[in-house]
Amino acid sequence: MLVISSIGKESLRQIAAVSPKIKLQDASDLWDAPDMVTAERKGDFSNKEFEALLAQAEVLYGYRLPKNVIARAPRLKWIQTMLAGVDHILDNDIVESPVILTNTSGIHATPVGEVALEMMLMFAKQAPLCFHSKQEKKWQRFIPALLRSKTVGIVGLGSIGKEVARLAKAFGMRVVATRRSAKRVARARYVDTVLPREQLPALLSESDFVVLALPLTPETNKLIGERELRTMKSTAYLINVGRGSVVDEEALIRALDEHWIAGAGLDAFTTEPLPVESRLWDLPNVILSPHVAGRLENYSAVTTELFCQNLKRYLGGKKLLNVVDKKRGY
Repeated sequence: MLVISSIGKESLRQIAAVSPKIKLQDASDLWDAPDMVTAERKGDFSNKEFEALLAQAEVLYGYRLPKNVIARAPRLKWIQTMLAGVDHILDNDIVESPVILTNTSGIHATPVGEVALEMMLMFAKQAPLCFHSKQEKKWQRFIPALLRSKTVGIVGLGSIGKEVARLAKAFGMRVVATRRSAKRVARARYVDTVLPREQLPALLSESDFVVLALPLTPETNKLIGERELRTMKSTAYLINVGRGSVVDEEALIRALDEHWIAGAGLDAFTTEPLPVESRLWDLPNVILSPHVAGRLENYSAVTTELFCQNLKRYLGGKKLLNVVDKKRGY
């Protein structure tokens, strides 16, 4: 097993406690692998020790993978990533290989769901105006809007989408969602109407808030473009807590500038960090955060707990949790 993330000694001990078969030692296979991956990303492939470790590895656990990992790790059987999204590691070699890929889907539902609701509340209560008025020392009164009775359209009804729906229902909102697997119009827990993905235009046209909670796949790349933005109400807000490239960013900037929609709350961007020259920094109807919606104070402990559950299953020959469909990309 090769750990390729700086997860701390306590998490390493947690992994070791899974089975007597696992032995920890003060060796580079546990402590230096993250530094080796970082060095490779900077073009330094001189560490022969790391090459030897990869050649022996049966399991990889961490954030980022070494380059050409399939060719360099011929014994590899399973990769456990510490992230939910896998678009950054799904190259053709991994997709076509028999190596099992598992992610951390599910652990981000609460923090990301809260950020989606935070952004909706900030727009409803005109928080950007309040911040601006404070800076200007200007006493400017207004009438806040209510979330109650508003419609939220959730694009992607996975674990995050379901949590957004649950929180929205607590505020008395009407919830509409699209789900890839839906074949007909239906209902679900906390969701008034579940639509097949082909009915996305209907969701967009009736929603006061559109929340994107999708993974990035070839199918979802630039899913929201000019046509979709023009389909939204001029009073509606777009909230993206998924992946930046799900939105055509140039079309979004134009939509915000020309007021096709009322505003956007963004936690993910096409290019990250967001370039200083991006107009998104200056548009007054944009709330943004630096792709932190899914972060947790104890993130390493939470992901390691999931990895340990899977490690027990792996050693016991059982089906793993959160197995990624590599063809679909999630």
